[in-house]
Formats: sequence, C-alpha cells, structure tokens
Amino acid sequence: MLRFVILAVLVFIAYRLLVGSLKGRREVEKKAGPPNSDAKVSDVLVEDPVCHTLVPRQQAIHLQHKGEIIYFCSEKCCNIFIQQGEEK
Repeated sequence: MLRFVILAVLVFIAYRLLVGSLKGRREVEKKAGPPNSDAKVSDVLVEDPVCHTLVPRQQAIHLQHKGEIIYFCSEKCCNIFIQQGEEK
C-alpha cells in the first residue's frame, strides 16, 4: 500500500512539472509573438575597401570617387585609400 502512495505522489509531481514547463513555454511564445515579416531594414552593412571591416552605412565615412560612393570605417582608412590612389 505504501508503495502505491509513493508511486502516486511521484506521478503527480512529474505531471505538475511537465504541465508547468509547457505552460511557461506558451507564455513566452505569447509574449514574443510571431516573427514580423513586414519589418524594414533600417541600415545595411558596407565593407571598407582598405581593412575590409563591415560598418553600418549610416555610421561610415564616405568619399565620392570616380562617380561612386565609397564607404570607410574611419578617417584613417579613408586617408590610406586616398594616398594609395595618388601613388598609382
């Protein structure tokens, strides 16, 4: 009889743990919501031609060169690019 009571208590505890974890997952999913496929990209990454660092376009230093806009991670890289162009 005692074995039956202990087994019933263990089954009840396992059931409560399982239901509680599933309930927690559902609440997290409700808070997160579905993925927003209509989200717009606010900025894109551009590559610095000197050091090949990726930089958000809005934060990059830019230079108009031969009708093309070139983006740099810093003024140092921009100056190196200008110096390399003068050497050629």
